[in-house]
Order: sequence, then C-alpha cells, then structure tokens
Amino acid sequence: LPSIMEEPMCLIENNPKEQLRVNQEALKILQSIQQPVVVVAIVGLYRTGKSYLMNKLAGKKKGFSLGATIQAQTMGIWMWCLPHPKKPDHTLVLLDTEGLGDVEKSNTANDSWIFALSILLSSTFVYNSMGTIDQYALEKLQYVTELTKRIKVKSTPPKDSEGEEEDSSDFLRFFPAFVWAVRDFSLLLKLNGKPITEDEYLENALKRKKGTEKKLDLAKKCIRQYFPSRKCFVFDRPASRRALEELEDLPESKLNPDFLEQVQHFCSYIHEQAQAKVIQGGHTVTGTSLGHLVVTYVDAICSGSIPCIENAVVALAQIENTAAVHEAITYYEAEMGKHLKLPTETIEELLEAHAQYEKEAIKVFLARAFKDVNHEYQKELGTQLHAKLLEFCSRNEQASSDRCQAVLTQLFQDLEEEIGKGSYSVAGGYQRFLDDQKEKVDQYYLVPGKGLMASQALQDFLKSKEAAAQSILQADRTLTDKQKEVEVERVKAEASAREAELHEKMKDEAVRRAQQQEKSFEEHKRQLETKMEEDRRKLLAEHEMVMNAKLQEQRRLQEEGFNREVNRLQGEIQRLHSAMSEQSSGGPGFCVIL
Repeated sequence: LPSIMEEPMCLIENNPKEQLRVNQEALKILQSIQQPVVVVAIVGLYRTGKSYLMNKLAGKKKGFSLGATIQAQTMGIWMWCLPHPKKPDHTLVLLDTEGLGDVEKSNTANDSWIFALSILLSSTFVYNSMGTIDQYALEKLQYVTELTKRIKVKSTPPKDSEGEEEDSSDFLRFFPAFVWAVRDFSLLLKLNGKPITEDEYLENALKRKKGTEKKLDLAKKCIRQYFPSRKCFVFDRPASRRALEELEDLPESKLNPDFLEQVQHFCSYIHEQAQAKVIQGGHTVTGTSLGHLVVTYVDAICSGSIPCIENAVVALAQIENTAAVHEAITYYEAEMGKHLKLPTETIEELLEAHAQYEKEAIKVFLARAFKDVNHEYQKELGTQLHAKLLEFCSRNEQASSDRCQAVLTQLFQDLEEEIGKGSYSVAGGYQRFLDDQKEKVDQYYLVPGKGLMASQALQDFLKSKEAAAQSILQADRTLTDKQKEVEVERVKAEASAREAELHEKMKDEAVRRAQQQEKSFEEHKRQLETKMEEDRRKLLAEHEMVMNAKLQEQRRLQEEGFNREVNRLQGEIQRLHSAMSEQSSGGPGFCVIL
C-alpha cells in the first residue's frame, strides 16, 4: 500500500444537522491504491457488536471503536485499508458504519443513505443483528425495502407490465454478496427436529407466505431478489453482559470458546471467499476508482438526487479511460526513451522499437479502460501514439543531423583552412582539392553512429561547398575551358545521382512508415478483439449468474404459491435468454479508425 493505515479513518462524515461529507484525507489514501479492492461493509442496529467483527477481519485487537455504552460510537462510514491476508496484490477495504436506529441522533434520516452507500460501495455486505432472524429482525431491516427509492440502476429505467421501474436482475448485477451475521444466537439449529446449517436457517427465515404483512414480506422479497448470493453466520454470546463492556481488552481465555471458533470461521470465509469489487461487465475496481464512486454517490445524495449506478459507471469510465490513455502514453514514452538510443542507423530500428512498445502500451490501456463507447478513447490513443512516433522520428533525424554535422565540421576543418589560405587556387590545385575532399568523404563513411541522416547530411554539406569548388576549378590554369566545362557537368551529374539515391531512400522510408501504420492498425484491432471477447465472456457469465438466481427464485415462488410473480419472472427470464443469445452469437461488430 502506498500509505499504510495504522488505524481506521472516517471516509464519509455524518455530522449532526449537516449533509454527508467525504473526508478528503481519507479519500486521498483510498485513491492512492491502484490495486483491486475487496470491499467489506458491515451495517446493523447500534450496539450490536459490528466493530468487533471488523477489527477481527483486520487481524487487530483494536481499531474500529467498539463503544461500551448504549450510545452509538461510529458516525458516518469509517474505512480501514489493509493488505489482503489471502489475495496477493489486493487491498482489503473494511467499511464500518454507524449504528442504525440510534434515537439520540439528530439526523436519523441519513440512516437510509448510510445503508444504501454501504451497498453501493461494497463487494460483500454484512448485515449484523442480535438474537434470531424473526419478524422483529426483518421489520428492523426496513432499509432494504427502501433501496429502490435510494438507488437507481439505470438513468432511464423501462417500465414493465407490473409498473415496477426496474426488474431485480438490474440489482443482481450490481449488488454485493449478502452475509447475515446473527449475534448472541441462543437457539438450536434445528428444523422439524432435524439439524440444519446456518444457511438453511437463513433460507427458512426468508420463506414467504401468502397473507403475510406486506412490510415483512417485502423485506424477504428484497433480500431474495436483489442480492446475488446469501450467507449466514450465527454467533454465541461472547462473554457475560458485564464483561462485554471491556470486550476489546478481554483476553481470549475469558471469551466463550464457541464464539471464538465462530468468529474464526466467519473471518476465514470473508478472507477466502469475498471477491474484489467489480462493476458492470466484470471490470475490477481499484482504490482509485472506488474513491471516484464515493465522490459521485455522495455528491448525488447531497444535491437531492438518487444515486444512479449507471451514471456513476459512465462518469467513472470517462475518468478511467482518460487516465488509461495517459498511462499508456507515459509507458510508451518511458520505454522508448529507455531502450531506444538515438540516432538509429536505420528507420527499421526505430519502427521495430515503436511496434514493440506500442503493443505493450495498448495492453496497458486496455487493462484499465472499460465502457469505451465506439472505441473513442482507443482511437485517441492511436492518434497520440502515431504523433509520438512522428515525434521520435523527428528527434531521431535531428540527432543524426547534429551528429553528422559535428563529424563533417571536424573532418573538413583542415580542408576549410587550406581553402581559406588559397592553397588550392593554383595550377593543379583543383585535382589536389578533389583528392583531399574524397579522402575526407571516405573517412566520413567510416565514422560509426551517424544515424539515418548520414547521406542527406553529406549531400547538403557537399552542396554548400560547390561554390568554393567552382572557384578553385576556374582558378586552375592547367585545365582548358573544355575540360572545365566537362568537370562542371560531371559534378552536376554526381550531385543529381546522389539526389536521386536520397529520393529513393526517402520514398522507401515513407513506404515503411505506411506499413508500420497498417501494422499499428492491425495490432489495435487484434488486442481489441481479444478484449471484446473477454468482455463478452464476462457478460455471459454475469447473465448466467442472474439467470440461475432468477430460475431458483422462480422455483421457490412456485412452491410458495406466488403465481403472479412467477409469471413476471418468466418475462424477465425470457428477456435474459434473448440477451444471452445475442451475446453468444457475437453481438454487433466493431470498427477501429486510427
């Protein structure tokens, strides 16, 4: 972690008579984490021992405030970021929330928002309650029945035949895994005289019956239909009531051994099974992107709006995709700068390096980018990479020209001095000048590291000396006028030949650059196809998860006699089948324009 957190810090403040507010110091720590995050949030009524479980998940004795009195200790949402104990290169983000239903709070209206934010931000949501899962416990879970008023999945949800704004599959895709932690559990885990598991106990408690009070039935319905998975843990009372006041200071020898074993079982499950947070399409969330989601959701609440997951994901995609382009370009520049020594002897050398690091840069971009509609950001990356290639080509040519100019100036220094003294402006001087110049040119060819502008630089240099050469030629009295005319034509022909050779070389380089651009296009296309196939597989897996959950719920509803809801679910299942068929067949094609 860039910044090790020795203790928890308030992430979202819930101060009396104030709006919710993001703590900028905590946000900065969260956004500095570029690893995937496993986000575990715990919510429940005040004074039910939530903080003790979170400290255990952190592997610490103390951290989140336990609070020994009846007054709730934790205000808002507190965060603790720690290296994940089981998943390398992941960060465990623990979110402890203030106790719900504290009558002494002046802003109880924010309880529903705290509950909603915990669901929006977490990948595993732990609901902590006391006693048993009975009618009272379900009534206290009224916050879950208000979720559709507190969270929107789509910015413009379609109306279905039942008039419900969004079907449960929308929530299933985005909601975290649901874990119910039942504290001070005193019953035997038996049903009709037969032993049952904790999970079976929860599922039995969530059975729906016709004629049940609507509020109670709605809580069961929401838990069953909104969360992709459910798990239950029961805990014995840890110690005597008096000892509970000093729970964090009690040695384990003073605690109920069954309770300690249950806590260990709970922590092992969370550490091993809780998944990294993902958003639509299976894109993994990092601390950086989680921080952006925190700001987006809290800003929406403070502005009087209902947090919308789709809008938040679109806003996050814009931020992340812009950052992905920047990260890829920065990587490309760094690698080219590190491994490419300018000037290069040939254009191929530069183009090969470009191809290698362009390929890696595209990989860097695609690893971070998501929801790149019409591939706009990848097109932008392609444009910038091509501009960087042209920039490197220009720098390469300049470096070569500078090197060649320095070599020529040094090599021809003596010859320049002789010209200045008039040493060649004598009878027979022109041939001596040609011999000396040829010797210098031969030496120039032997100097290494001149780069790909060596021929052009020599041509330009010799051209700049033509006037001096002509002057020496005309001053040489050993040559007839006819010989001088022939020599002038010979020099012109040589210069033309060199020009033609340079022209062909430039044409060849232009062809190679065009070929490289075509290769770049193909590389973008190849990596994008791989990414799209991966995204398609993730989407199909998401569809299958939702489908299985709906089919399972449909079977339960049939057994319970809720035929109208069975028919509604059938419509949702058919729509899912259509969506899965479209994805399986490949869906719409794509085009990349670079």
